[in-house]
Amino acid sequence: MTGLVPALVVAGAALAGAVVGHLVDRAAARFPWPRPATVGAVLGGGGGAAPRGLLEVATAALFVLAALRFGPTAELPAWLWFVAAGVLLSVIDLRERLLPNRVLLPATVGALLLLTVAAAAGDRWDDLLRAVLAGAAAFGALLVMALVSPAGMGMGDVKLAGLLGLLLGWLGWPVVVTGLLLGFVIQAVLGLALMALRRAGRDTELPFGPALAGGALAAAVLAGTWHGPL
Repeated sequence: MTGLVPALVVAGAALAGAVVGHLVDRAAARFPWPRPATVGAVLGGGGGAAPRGLLEVATAALFVLAALRFGPTAELPAWLWFVAAGVLLSVIDLRERLLPNRVLLPATVGALLLLTVAAAAGDRWDDLLRAVLAGAAAFGALLVMALVSPAGMGMGDVKLAGLLGLLLGWLGWPVVVTGLLLGFVIQAVLGLALMALRRAGRDTELPFGPALAGGALAAAVLAGTWHGPL
C-alpha cells in the first residue's frame, strides 16, 4: 500500500490536469470575458487558444510534476491550484500581453485559503506566516522595480509576484529568492534567443508572466523531497 497511494495520486493528478488544461484552453480563447462572466461565455463553444491537445498534455504533465514533488500531502491542492492558475495566466499573457485581475485575485485568495487549510492540517502556522510575509515582500520588490522601470514590467507582473512569493514562502525564504531569480533568468534567455532568431528586438516587450510562473514552479520542484510512487 505504501507505493499504491502515491501512484493513485499521480494518476489522479494526470487526469485532473488534462481536464483543467482543456478548460484553460477554452477560457483563454474567450478572454476578455463579459461582465458578469457566465460559464457559457467563458467555456462555451468554439476553438481553443492553443493547438489541439497541447494544453491538456502540458497541464497534465505539470500536475504530475507537482504530485511527484509534494505527494499525498495537505499542501498539494495549493500547488495544483497554482499550476492551473499559472497556465491560464501564462496563456492569456502570451495572447493579450496582460495578467488580468479577474484571474490574479481569485488565484491569490484561493492559494491563501488552501495554504491555511494545509497549515491547520499539519500545525504549520509558522510556514503560513512566512508565506504571507514572502508574498508581501515579493510584491513590494517587484513594485519598486516597476516604478523604476515601468516600461519593462506591469502591475500584473507585480501582483503575480505576490502570488508566487506566497506559495514559495511556504517552502522557505531561499526558495522565494531562487524562484524570482529563475524567472528573470528564463526571461533573459528567451529574449536573447528571440533576438538571435530575429523574432524580437531590443525594444520588443515580451510577456513576463510565463517566465515568472515557470521560475517559481522550477524552484518549488527542485526544493525538498520527491514523493514518487516507486
